[in-house]
Amino acid sequence: QVKFDALLSTKREANTDVADTASDIIADVRARGDAALLQLTQRFDGAAPDSVADLAVSCDQIDAALDGLTPQLRDALETAASRIRSFHERQLPQGFDYSDADGVALGMRYSPVDGAGLYVPGGKAAYPSSVLMNAIPAAVAGVGRRVIVVPSPNGFVSPMVLAAAGIAGVDEIWRIGGAQAI
Repeated sequence: QVKFDALLSTKREANTDVADTASDIIADVRARGDAALLQLTQRFDGAAPDSVADLAVSCDQIDAALDGLTPQLRDALETAASRIRSFHERQLPQGFDYSDADGVALGMRYSPVDGAGLYVPGGKAAYPSSVLMNAIPAAVAGVGRRVIVVPSPNGFVSPMVLAAAGIAGVDEIWRIGGAQAI
């Protein structure tokens, strides 16, 4: 019990070294642009792209990932996507408008943002659920452009993540992880 109490009382604040490192990475990308992004991708992911365009995942790669699924896995992803979509459709807020007794028009409306960047973890494991649970609510909300960034050790992105992105209707996928993806 003493060890458990000690664990509960420890600080859970973010390590300042991590925050400082992330800030340095973001500053480097802001200052040096694509050159920094490519260098950081090589440093952290072990991939050596010649250009930022090389970090994009093609539609053919997404289609291949979908085609490579077993029927059971595809059914599982599509069932999850359907349930997530159904749930979030029920959450959509409804706007309203009316005129008060003095004839003043009043109302409220909800408008989606034009685009959303979605970070999907992927350095050591595949998280297709993160794709579905982020991209589908954005689509239901009417977000026009949904872009995923995902770490890609040695250039590899899990086919399950790519397939989930295809099912969720993601517009773009980039093989970039960490703070530099932001």
